[in-house]
Amino acid sequence: MRRKRMTAAALAVLVLTAGCGAADMTKQASPFANAQGAKTVTLSVQSWVGAQANVAVAQYLLEHELGYRVDTVQVDEVPAWDALSQGRVDAILEDWGHPEQEQRYVDDKKTITRGGDLGVTGHIGWYVPTYFAKQHPDVTNWKNLNKYADQFRTPESGGKGQLMDGSPSYVTNDKALVKNLKLDYQVVFAGSEAAQITQIKQFAKEKKPFLTYWYSPQWLFKKVPMTEVKLPAYQEDCDADPAKVACAYPHTPLQKYLNTDFARDGGKAAALLKNFKWTTEDQNEVSLMIAEQKLTPEEAAKKWVDSHESTWRSWLP
Repeated sequence: MRRKRMTAAALAVLVLTAGCGAADMTKQASPFANAQGAKTVTLSVQSWVGAQANVAVAQYLLEHELGYRVDTVQVDEVPAWDALSQGRVDAILEDWGHPEQEQRYVDDKKTITRGGDLGVTGHIGWYVPTYFAKQHPDVTNWKNLNKYADQFRTPESGGKGQLMDGSPSYVTNDKALVKNLKLDYQVVFAGSEAAQITQIKQFAKEKKPFLTYWYSPQWLFKKVPMTEVKLPAYQEDCDADPAKVACAYPHTPLQKYLNTDFARDGGKAAALLKNFKWTTEDQNEVSLMIAEQKLTPEEAAKKWVDSHESTWRSWLP
């Protein structure tokens, strides 16, 4: 979500709503993307459920209120910027900050246009379960983490405390932080957001201690209360050199971006996406329905839309 920044080398995975298999976004795009004269929209959807919630509601409104056909593609974050610049997708609805891509495509090439705030502020941090923090209040200061390394040890962490991360494709500062803060911990990847959630829920069920990279907004906080460990305070550019990072992650107002041609010529669809702005609570409500209640994205979107007309009505052009 950093969570959510992903490596430029990460494979771009394309998943068409029609159920097509994976493909390279640099070679293939949705057949509906940038279709001349067609009332279609293609949205990039990232792999975490909060981003899926954004797209689900936007798609539902585009289809049911404005009569568009909407296609979605799942693609890692950095390749998504390339696809957006090329018109292979029309919009990204949740970006956690990619200054190099923003400089290249928005400021220099002008092939991408800022779409405004999503209305949600994202934050990454290290968390322990609240039940453990209540028993050991000093664990919430990073300076005391080594004191608890033995309690966070797992078979995967090689005799050190485990710091659990999600997907290895996420660009995080965690390995550098462990090294630069001289912590007796090993970063262990769960493999994906879903796998990380499964592991967290299992630890919580057994009331075991754990230390995990996590982020907000995220619906799991409602199911497993977690308390953030305070890292050295974030200051502007303290994370500029990835190898020397020794500070906390920033709080990031999440942004939307549109392909410039689509922003200019996309009519009511572009207008709705620019106007789309909701709260952390709204996003978590839809995310919870998708991830925990197992509703389809369309079902979750319909349920939210039916009960929040006063919110989304103002988005319509």
